[in-house]
Amino acid sequence: MLLYFGKVPVLVVSSADAARKVMKTYDLVFSDRPQSKIFDILFYGFKDVASCGYGEYWRQIKSLCVLHLLSSKRVRSYHRVREEETLRMVEYIKEHCCSSALPLNLTELCSTITNDIVCRVALGKRYREGREMKLQEVLLEFGELLGTVCIGDYIPWLDWLGKVNGFYIRAEKCAKYLDEFIEQVIEEHISHRLRNGTVDNEEQGDFVDVLLSVQKTNAIGFPIDRTSIKALILDMFAAGTDTTYTVLEWEMTELLRHQTVMHKLQDEVRTVVGKKTQVTEDDLVNMNYLKAVIKETLRLHAPIPLLIPRKSMEDIKLDGYDIAAGTQVIVNAWAIARDPSIWEEPLEFKPERFMNSSIDFKGLDFELIPFGAGRRGCPGVLFATAVNELVLANLVYQFDWKLPDGVAGKNLDMSETGGITCHRKYPLLAVATKYDRNE
Repeated sequence: MLLYFGKVPVLVVSSADAARKVMKTYDLVFSDRPQSKIFDILFYGFKDVASCGYGEYWRQIKSLCVLHLLSSKRVRSYHRVREEETLRMVEYIKEHCCSSALPLNLTELCSTITNDIVCRVALGKRYREGREMKLQEVLLEFGELLGTVCIGDYIPWLDWLGKVNGFYIRAEKCAKYLDEFIEQVIEEHISHRLRNGTVDNEEQGDFVDVLLSVQKTNAIGFPIDRTSIKALILDMFAAGTDTTYTVLEWEMTELLRHQTVMHKLQDEVRTVVGKKTQVTEDDLVNMNYLKAVIKETLRLHAPIPLLIPRKSMEDIKLDGYDIAAGTQVIVNAWAIARDPSIWEEPLEFKPERFMNSSIDFKGLDFELIPFGAGRRGCPGVLFATAVNELVLANLVYQFDWKLPDGVAGKNLDMSETGGITCHRKYPLLAVATKYDRNE
């Protein structure tokens, strides 16, 4: 569907076949990004991977992320962080079960565990005290701002509205807070390196250590400055936290709505793990139904329903449309994942549909593209998946769950929020009961 947003032509892609053409067949043509005012403010003038226009700078920083920050080897190297923080979460829930009859706020829990893991991996430690208590609030606003349309992007002479209504001021305040926070983190790392020496082994360092080492050694053959480092940290940190916790929140929502699926998943996890006290990442390889539950959740609840827009770099003909250079392309991952010509009973939550299916969400199957595909596909898929699988497996292994006050699953409010990521509108509350492995 070809539309005009003000003076800007916008192609909305809502089928798997058209998405394949945009993100595979003509991937290079559609690899640029439109320049949005809000991305300009929040991402240091498009210096990050997600919003940067296509060109040599983008190729170099994308390579840096893929090879040095988010490779399979790097993701595996952080398994201890994931397991430690997951155990901390489990102990917190156990303590709550013993001390309170009130339901748990799973929305807050999913946000906290994701934030703690990402903070330790990206920044080197958890940030929950003093000034940093505001961090999660700012990150939520960050996501809301990214999902807000700037009318000046499409009707330039109305750009003044963003100044008058305070929208740009909000964005600038958010950017200032995050910049000061990241600057403080970088300075702490530099001071630590001066006192204790450089972290020579990348596997022992967090993302900031890795980026500082790459900057110092010019490891990618391309100079990166402090601003680029900040933009990359913001990409990995802010985007990784928001999308990952959103998926966890929706997974637990669907499991609470569908107790049969919950019990089937618990049976699998508990059979694989046996009498051990905790699910480890070595156990996950044998949990096929767990992976199916995650895929089905991503199908119904893509964290970013409308993928970050692309832009055509040249004139091209696509599905009968003459697409001019400069046309924005919005891929509707939400619509594709609910297409009745692809999915049987597309609105139903049925993880079984993936048990005998090769369809995955890694960007090769265009029926399911919650993280995009092609050159502009999300480089953090492996990291997000590792966090998601381990946390969800431990939640259903360690505890039995039900909705509070006898609420039936079919009556659970499924309202969603706005923003670039699609959260629950209302917090998810649930009652946890500790699982007795000896029964």
